[in-house]
Amino acid sequence: MLRRIHVKLELRAAPEHRETAERVHGFYAESCPLYRSLKAAIGITT
Repeated sequence: MLRRIHVKLELRAAPEHRETAERVHGFYAESCPLYRSLKAAIGITT
């Protein structure tokens, strides 16, 4: 039985976009349909 998933994200961006990338990473999961479907049944971490 699958109980948990750990997702590793790698984003390459210019240094001047670091702040934006970190901000987007903070809310990306809630915008992902797959995450929203599974989050109640499976622990998902990044």
